[in-house]
Amino acid sequence: MRKILMMATAVVLMAGGALAAEVEVKMLNKGAEGAMVFEPALVKVAPGDTVKFVATDKGHNAETIKGMLPADATPFLGKNGEDVAVTFDKPGIYGIKCLPHYGMGMVAMIVVGAPGNLDQAKAIPQVGKAKQVFAKLFEKLEASKTAAK
Repeated sequence: MRKILMMATAVVLMAGGALAAEVEVKMLNKGAEGAMVFEPALVKVAPGDTVKFVATDKGHNAETIKGMLPADATPFLGKNGEDVAVTFDKPGIYGIKCLPHYGMGMVAMIVVGAPGNLDQAKAIPQVGKAKQVFAKLFEKLEASKTAAK
């Protein structure tokens, strides 16, 4: 009986890992929403899913915005011009920026599970055009929550 229980546990654990998804976000000089963008800029994933930030065009990186992530989450910093894959384990909203183009509005929002830190994320001050882009992303997030009801 113990052996069967151990095998069943192993199967469940392996299946859980197989269910995790990987979403690709491109870092672009020019995209559907304009210049210097992450595409898509709003991504919803489940805890344990991976987001791969792809340096399609040179000169971009992806990194978390200080304070714009769940309190117990680990920030990340991708290198300029390189892809970075991040597995998001903690539920909440993560603000992402391309440091060289942050003021130009090159930001993204990753929503992992339930966005429990919504008010905290909205309260983080933004620079330049990033403020406008995040306002639109928060509007899209609210609209998607309303549509889901």
